[in-house]
Formats: sequence, C-alpha cells, structure tokens
Amino acid sequence: MGLWKYLSDWLGSRKVEAKILCVGLDNSGKSTILNHFKAKHDRRHEMAPTMGFNVETFKHSRIKFLAFDMSGQDRYRDLWERNYAEADGIIFVIDSSDQLRIPVAKEELGHIIRHPDIESQPRLPILFLANKSDLRSSLPAPKCAQLLGLNGEEWEGNNLRSKSSDVRPWYICSSSGKSGDGLEDGISWLSQKLIHRVAKMKA
Repeated sequence: MGLWKYLSDWLGSRKVEAKILCVGLDNSGKSTILNHFKAKHDRRHEMAPTMGFNVETFKHSRIKFLAFDMSGQDRYRDLWERNYAEADGIIFVIDSSDQLRIPVAKEELGHIIRHPDIESQPRLPILFLANKSDLRSSLPAPKCAQLLGLNGEEWEGNNLRSKSSDVRPWYICSSSGKSGDGLEDGISWLSQKLIHRVAKMKA
C-alpha cells in the first residue's frame, strides 16, 4: 500500500492531535500568528503581550492543534523547556524587521536544539516563520536563515544542517501575522510533517 493511500485511509477514520510549542522572542508576533490560525469567529480583536503562556486550539488538514503560546520575555523563557518532552512540533517565530535581535533569537534556538528532550527527538519538525514581512525593514526568509545559521556547519551536531542525511525537518518562510501572508504555506508544511510523524509512530 502506498504511503499516501495509507495516510488517506488512516486519516479518514481518525483525527490527528498535535501539541505544538510556539516560541520566539517577545514582540515577534507569536500570539498574532496563532490568532490568525483560529476560526474567524474565535479570533481575538485585541492582542496583549503573553505573560507565561497561553493555550490556543485550531484545526488544519484534519489535525487538531493544541498550541502553547510561550512568552518570549526573558524572565519567562525558562518555561519553554518544561514542554519539550511532550511536543510534536515547534513553531519558532522571528521578527524579521529587527535585525539587531536576530542573534539573540539564534542563541535561544541553540538552547532549544541542544536540550536533551529535543535532542532525543531528531525528527521533531521545526517551522521557522520570518514574521513581519509587511514591514519595509523586514529581511527575506533566506537572509534570516543565514543569520540563524540554519545552513551552516555550526549546527552539525544538532541535525539542523540541510546537507545532512539525517537532518531534522525544518522549513522557513516569510510571514505576516497582520495580513496572514505566508502563514498557510508554513502551517501546511508543518501539518504534512506531523501527519508523517504520527503515521510512522502508529505504523
């Protein structure tokens, strides 16, 4: 039986549930992005900075997402690691208009992928959203990838190199939480990876 037919038959009889961590520095747009994924009648009209974390739910491609919107403020970042072990995927949001803070985001990324609970899950997918692409000062996704070192040798021991045969699944795209541009592209990629991940775990 082909993989796609297997997935189609399997998904036809049950829904996939996935726990996602949405992380990134403060003011990167995490809450706005997750709010956009929700059904229109469930969206909030006003957004406030996240304190600690919030839990949001939405559906995409027959997947029910349980998304943990983790505060990016420095004093709350130690909360991220408490959820790594049970995560099915990560959305890492970067403010592409704030080039000065991208090195800080890179440092936080290093903490994530070197954490034992993440290292023990080499196929856990990471979606990078280069957010705020609607702003003139924003950098394109390939430049953000370069600044984060996603294609460089520095992540060689952490399975984030695109040239590795056992590379951790990752994808980066430009996005705008304000307009919604690029978000469908990103969440579709993540949904596909999660379907494959769950199907292999159940096979």
